Amino acid sequence: MQNELAEQNFQQHLAKNVYPGRGIVLGRSLNNSWLLIYWIMGRSSNSRNRIFRHQNGILRTEAADPSLVEDPALIIYNAMRDLDGKIIISNGSQTDTIYDGLAAGSSIYTALQTEKHEPDAPNFTPRISALIELQKSVMTLSKISKSDFSAEHSVYNYYRYADIPAGFGYCLTTYMGDGNPLPSFRGDPLLLPLEANAEETAERYWQALDADNRISLAVREFDGSADDSLKIINRFQHKN
Repeated sequence: MQNELAEQNFQQHLAKNVYPGRGIVLGRSLNNSWLLIYWIMGRSSNSRNRIFRHQNGILRTEAADPSLVEDPALIIYNAMRDLDGKIIISNGSQTDTIYDGLAAGSSIYTALQTEKHEPDAPNFTPRISALIELQKSVMTLSKISKSDFSAEHSVYNYYRYADIPAGFGYCLTTYMGDGNPLPSFRGDPLLLPLEANAEETAERYWQALDADNRISLAVREFDGSADDSLKIINRFQHKN
């Protein structure tokens, strides 16, 4: 039953959805290794002018062509960082907010209280974040959305999973689909299927995302040993 639900969610929210926006998936591969997925999409030329680059242990977004950057705010940021057996992923500058909070002995919950949804009216994009604590085998997903009553206030949702079977992951995206304004993601994280390794998972998810709007995708695989692989797919090439 869970297999059917995961596949149904994958088809409806990703494969048949023109614009789920940015997305995070955390879970276990069919071989029971950790899999972490993060992708970005874009409709405007400024949003599409991006690549993923992994350097000094940090996955970040960069301009594919720096000469074409219109506004770096909200599109250039650290997307994935490590700290003492913890892996942080997010769709914005809150990656560093969580990192600094954890480094100071705080929690993801406390650190994110200083954040709000993105100030990109009229969309008011949610901030989605995730944390894997490898030693505890615990993962947390977070969504900070605009209040239904005021653009000045945010609603904070956290989801903590102590265990997840092989072949499944939980997903948050920024949007439910295309629109103007874009409809923010609603509800709990979606259960999705995962493949045997980073390569197979990256290929399946990349092919599922809309070809016109997909920009970059990264899949990281970690099995608790020294082996740690990262697969990156960039639609565009970097131009100096």
